[in-house]
Amino acid sequence: MAAPDVIVIGAGVVGLTAAIAAVASGLSVTVLDREGPAAGASAGNAGAFAFTDILPLASPGILKKAPKWLLDPLGPLTVPPAYALKIAPWMFRFWRACQPGRVAHSTAAQTALMDLSKAELEPFLGATGTAPMLRKEGNLQVYEGEAEFKASLAGWKARADHGIEFRHLDAAGIAEIQPGLAARFTHATFTPGWYSIADPKLYTLALADHFRTIGGVIERAEVTALKPVDGGVEVLSADGRRRRAAQVVLSAGAFSHRVARTLGESIPLETERGY
Repeated sequence: MAAPDVIVIGAGVVGLTAAIAAVASGLSVTVLDREGPAAGASAGNAGAFAFTDILPLASPGILKKAPKWLLDPLGPLTVPPAYALKIAPWMFRFWRACQPGRVAHSTAAQTALMDLSKAELEPFLGATGTAPMLRKEGNLQVYEGEAEFKASLAGWKARADHGIEFRHLDAAGIAEIQPGLAARFTHATFTPGWYSIADPKLYTLALADHFRTIGGVIERAEVTALKPVDGGVEVLSADGRRRRAAQVVLSAGAFSHRVARTLGESIPLETERGY
């Protein structure tokens, strides 16, 4: 069997989207995944096309909140003590990324990515037969009290500077969009440009089906290493098999840095809620 032009490592939503785009460009493509399509983070997540979320996670506000979160057993941030030393270099890089100049640069870069993604989304959904899964219901960000709402305004100004549409709401406005919320939510902001998908797992499986129908191949394999060779890349898997392709797309989610390390590339990647 002839070697494909491209091997994509990872059969999640990103890997399959890249694979479909490559086939559309006239390339032969094989997707490798240790468990098959939609078996990892793509199987169950918020299913959001969060085009309005242009602010990077690394920001001065996060640095202020992190100590309190770490002390709260029910808080959104947990770092196991045994892992703290290992994560220290990553935390240092995160701290550096929170400097105002870097935040501005990251925001501009993320806005450009979001703009491109939004422009490409609906044509892609139409081509893959998944357009009926798209929901354009927007997103409602709620706040418990005046102080929490005012603390968010700097972020909304940054979004306004980048052309993001939104509107602030009082309790009456909240009730019009989402009746029945608790009275403690006194303020909210609605972003109509925040889209979602009906079911992320079914969407990813639909992409896998479409990929196969246009000639793509999906195989189960746990990739352990990449090796540059004449004319391309050799892909080694846990079962001892060696595959070759002219190009490789690495989209293995939280495991990507392990594979990249075999090329001498150190990617500062950490997980978030299993991602």
